[in-house]
Amino acid sequence: MPLTILALMAQAAETTQTLAYHPPLWIYPVLTAVAMITGFVDSVAGGGGLIMMPVLFTLGLPPHITLGTNKLQSMCGTAMATFRYYRAGLFTLSGNLALLGVTFAGALAGTLTIQHFDGRVLALVVPVLLIGVSLYTVLSPRMDDTDRHDRVGQRGFLPVASAIGFYDGFFGPGTGQFFTTGLVALRGLGLTRATGLTKLLNLTSNLAGVILFALGGQILWVLALCMACGSMCGAWMGTHFATRLGARLIRPLLITVSLGLTGRLLWGWFAG
Repeated sequence: MPLTILALMAQAAETTQTLAYHPPLWIYPVLTAVAMITGFVDSVAGGGGLIMMPVLFTLGLPPHITLGTNKLQSMCGTAMATFRYYRAGLFTLSGNLALLGVTFAGALAGTLTIQHFDGRVLALVVPVLLIGVSLYTVLSPRMDDTDRHDRVGQRGFLPVASAIGFYDGFFGPGTGQFFTTGLVALRGLGLTRATGLTKLLNLTSNLAGVILFALGGQILWVLALCMACGSMCGAWMGTHFATRLGARLIRPLLITVSLGLTGRLLWGWFAG
């Protein structure tokens, strides 16, 4: 791991020219507005990258710069959503420290691994998993705000959280859906409580990615921070409605985003 971090730091010198890129001024308000939309969607159901990533790629930046810039703005929006859900009493920090630890470690390992692996295999497997999430959300009586008996305990869920954290660092799309569905199906949480805890876990995995992207000099900071402001505003609005409407808002949006991500990933695979 120390050697990998040193390699990332050395790579920063190679990206200096890219980071000197200055987008046209109109890009900043446009991407800030887009980030508001993604922050809203992401705070409720996850999958904001479905909207943001195609827009960012139109700038013509290298993929790792695009991913790093998006990861920072996404983390800020997730931080706002996490704070709002915490204030609403949907989760506690003290009761989830072990989950946070394994999620962070998994995401760190995933971010390091993706640098040496072809992610196209996952691009074909993940749509199948997302279709499963959509079917479970539609058909399962558990996908409401009622807390039920868990099927696995806190310790039993640790490997699941670690695996999803690894996936977030490695690939990413659908992480929120996998966390939420796992917390409902395995831990017995009501959908709104599961969404709140999902944001805490997602914030943890995002933090691991941001650290490594920053060490590698792979973030356009000014653009990312402008987008972060929009993302935080969108997340504030999303959590406002989610805490009031609960499963009536979260369930249909979760289905829509899961199917949207499925279509986007399949299109990307077959389009090459």
